[in-house]
Amino acid sequence: MDHRYVLSLPAGIPCPMDMNDTKNILLAGASGVLGGHITRALQEHGYTVLSLGRGAGNDVVADLMDRDQLLRAVEGLTVDTVVHAATALRKAPMRHRDMYATDDLRVTGTANLVAAAQLVGARRMIAESMVFGYGYRDFGDHVLTETDEFGRGGKGSDVRHLEGMRVKEELMLNTPGIEGISLRYGLFYGQGGTESIVEMLRKRQLPAVNDHGRVLPWINLADAGAAMASAVEDGTPGSAYNIVDDGPLGFGAHVRLVAETFGTPMPFTVPGALLRPMAYLYEMTRASMRVSNAKAQAELGWKPRYSNCAAGLRALAAA
Repeated sequence: MDHRYVLSLPAGIPCPMDMNDTKNILLAGASGVLGGHITRALQEHGYTVLSLGRGAGNDVVADLMDRDQLLRAVEGLTVDTVVHAATALRKAPMRHRDMYATDDLRVTGTANLVAAAQLVGARRMIAESMVFGYGYRDFGDHVLTETDEFGRGGKGSDVRHLEGMRVKEELMLNTPGIEGISLRYGLFYGQGGTESIVEMLRKRQLPAVNDHGRVLPWINLADAGAAMASAVEDGTPGSAYNIVDDGPLGFGAHVRLVAETFGTPMPFTVPGALLRPMAYLYEMTRASMRVSNAKAQAELGWKPRYSNCAAGLRALAAA
């Protein structure tokens, strides 16, 4: 090993590897729910994961929104791949302003992380994105693929959210010298995400809306983590991939399925119009989209272990 790249790390964390060793990964957002699943999947594939975040428990402590602090924190590291799974959300967003900090993180935070990746000599970057980049609207029977317009259009506050997703993805895919990849995830559920819904249902605190035939794409968090590991190994530079399961399901139908699977009281149904004060949630429940995962299956060799929410929720309840 070239000792110019040796860095003292906390006990139990291996030293950074040589520049040609692809087993060293810096993960922004490792302390989040998705980050935990990504960490486990990468470690199962033999990767060394260095966590990056604001909390003291991270291997690299820095705020992505503070460029100077971030660059100082990573100085001396040797990293082959940087994964961006950081979010400013601590709970499900209800209003548009709940998303503003995450919108800013997608733009400014990503630009800062790209600079950090260049500083540590990273060859590859992979970012977490969302299928809502296609738009918060009803697409009818059209099946969305990676060739559909992403991160543009919208109205009102949607424009801000879409711009954040577009800029984040463009920074991933178009930075010279970086093999960038973007994963467009469906709505998350599973270990670390569904338990809070179960608790709310048990306390009769969560209603369900009538979907009126609308459906949304979902992905189990464990499958989401596995997709990231597949992208690290087999993703095509400059590509985006839809990471969704095979069973689109309406928002209200998903809540009812959770109640049925975990044996909680069934939620009462409310008219969607009652959600208008919670404008972001309202728009999500009014959207409808069918999304193809064919490209991810063909190029990444990935397929969801849980083909639909029913299968994933049954496994979680059994566990």
